[in-house]
Amino acid sequence: MLNNPAARKLASGIIEPPARFMLRLRVSPDFVTVFGTVGAVTSALICFPTGNFGLGVLLIAVFAISDLLDGTMARMAGTSGPWGNFLDATLDRIADGAIFGGIIIWAAINGQVGTACAGTLALVMGQVTSYAKARAEAVGATANVGIAERAERLLAVLFAALLTSFGVPYVLPAVLWILGVLGLITIIQRMAVVRKQLKP
Repeated sequence: MLNNPAARKLASGIIEPPARFMLRLRVSPDFVTVFGTVGAVTSALICFPTGNFGLGVLLIAVFAISDLLDGTMARMAGTSGPWGNFLDATLDRIADGAIFGGIIIWAAINGQVGTACAGTLALVMGQVTSYAKARAEAVGATANVGIAERAERLLAVLFAALLTSFGVPYVLPAVLWILGVLGLITIIQRMAVVRKQLKP
């Protein structure tokens, strides 16, 4: 969904002006990447465990802009390359862990065992989904199949958390279970595709 050319063009028009401004201030893309991750992680681990989902979602959304900003800055500066991709992907995993982990902690504190289990499943499946793709590429294969990409997973869980802040029941555990199942399906898909490519 977010890889649609029209969506990319719209995002580019919004992100490029602040990217140019940051470059004029001599701010590096790496700094923006790290700053955004630290902000998202801090917001998730402070707001979510205490049930402040509305504030947490708002802050994470603000810091998530850096995920678009850093890549645009690197391309404009001519410094995009393997290091930036590695740093961004690594810190993304940390941010994901904090977001889902914050929800899991909240669920555990409030005795919502089902939600905690769903959150754990969604977190593990999401991390393994990314790991499976990286390992496939490391052994010379590709694993680009799958149902939900990282951006869609985050949008879904943050939207569910926002609805929870407005008192809407059941939506958060439902979304977490769905994400967990979709993640498992994606892992199986990627294993099948890689096996087909690599098995003699």
